[in-house]
Amino acid sequence: MENREIFSAITSIPPVFLRLDGRAFHTLTADLGLQKPFDDLFNKAMVAVCTSLISDSGLSPEFAYTFSDEINLFINKLPFNGRIEKIDSVAASYAASSLTIALGSISPLSFDCRVIPATPEFAIEYLINRQGEAWRNHINAYCQQSLIAEGMNGREAAHRLKGMQSQEMHEMMFSRGVNLSDTPAWQRRGVLMHKEKCEKSGHNPVTGEDVVVERSEIVANRELPLFSSPEGKEFLRKLIGGF
Repeated sequence: MENREIFSAITSIPPVFLRLDGRAFHTLTADLGLQKPFDDLFNKAMVAVCTSLISDSGLSPEFAYTFSDEINLFINKLPFNGRIEKIDSVAASYAASSLTIALGSISPLSFDCRVIPATPEFAIEYLINRQGEAWRNHINAYCQQSLIAEGMNGREAAHRLKGMQSQEMHEMMFSRGVNLSDTPAWQRRGVLMHKEKCEKSGHNPVTGEDVVVERSEIVANRELPLFSSPEGKEFLRKLIGGF
């Protein structure tokens, strides 16, 4: 029967990005009464999912970048011998179950997942692109929610915003008293989780001495630079390295 598993042997070589997208999360928003356009508790739940994906999923990504209902994992040592079908299914199912726990949801949650091969140069370009999408998502979310609050339904608001340029939408919100450049950085630029070495005090039970040991912990950066800026590109270079 295994010869019927026509996609199971398709593999990739590292490094790669895994991009996970939440499926039909508008229903989740309604069921849990999440705040619009952005909910801090939902974002913290997504950060918790990313942290768990790094530390406990067996996928061992170097870092995770998230905004809205999207998660991007950077992996330079592929599990499962690089088998794409296995990597996709494990990543998506783990993220869904982890978010279910984090939110205490009683409704089914699901993600889709895709594998994107990378190089050092492409990795920087890719993250700049995803952060750009975070900004566009941020603008659209604020504008749509503003129009709905003024009496439009979702379909009417989407039709009104269709084709509007980013600057027009920015000015639309500014005229309503909201400067989108002053909104929280995690809403505009996303959140990045990565491993960081730190020193911790400990006690050696054998020698009876107090010691300082080096440990690795996962930190969440909610004040990210603009990836397309010189500062942002340098930040990414240090994070990604030369493989």
